[in-house]
Amino acid sequence: MKGKVYLVGAGPGDPELLTLRAVRVLQEAEVVLYDRLVSPAVLELVHPLAQLHYVGKERGEQERVQGEILALLLAHARSGRKVVRLKGGDPMVYGRGGEEWAFLAREGIAVELVPGVSSALAVPGMAGIPLTLRGVAGGFAVLSGHAQGGGLPDCTPYAGVDTLVILMGVGERARIAGALIAAGRRPGEPVAFIERGTTPEERVVVSSLGQVAEGKVEVQSPAVWVVGEVVRLRERLRAVELAAAGAVG
Repeated sequence: MKGKVYLVGAGPGDPELLTLRAVRVLQEAEVVLYDRLVSPAVLELVHPLAQLHYVGKERGEQERVQGEILALLLAHARSGRKVVRLKGGDPMVYGRGGEEWAFLAREGIAVELVPGVSSALAVPGMAGIPLTLRGVAGGFAVLSGHAQGGGLPDCTPYAGVDTLVILMGVGERARIAGALIAAGRRPGEPVAFIERGTTPEERVVVSSLGQVAEGKVEVQSPAVWVVGEVVRLRERLRAVELAAAGAVG
């Protein structure tokens, strides 16, 4: 009897942002393969008797670890177990969920997707940065900070997009910022890095694209990077929040 694999989104970090379906699947899981960005608070929801496999990838070893992940998923599913592939954010947004699903489908393994709250959307919003705003930003794009093979993404298509959200771009932030400026974006355009968003350790660093390109902005991974005029709204929202808190006090 073959088991089943659930591709589950763990969300941006706060366990209260998990879907009800995700919590139910975690509590019924027999095997869980989880990534580096899955928070300890989310792992506490896993069935206490489930096997836990940490399969986080470090730079330079992505392809080797990915091969091990596929082998583990296949072996546990073929043994008849209920297997969860637990990924930070949403499995289908730079999580290689589509690749894993296709591989398992070719092997005849049943797969169910349990979507997660993507950090690309939730982290900026909860930090007070809307990705769209009437009169300021009519659209946004999400891109990875590195291309297949380890190179930089082609920034040319993003020169005119109102708001950019860059995931996995902290390590190459200076080069990416330089490429965006070369593609036509303004050096003075505001940017924000939200480190460990939605968690108690969240920290927001606001600067400009030019300063990032010059290597003047210190940021720690993991962080979501937002580029665009919507970043300016954060200070306005914080000022209103502080004023309201003062009035109540």
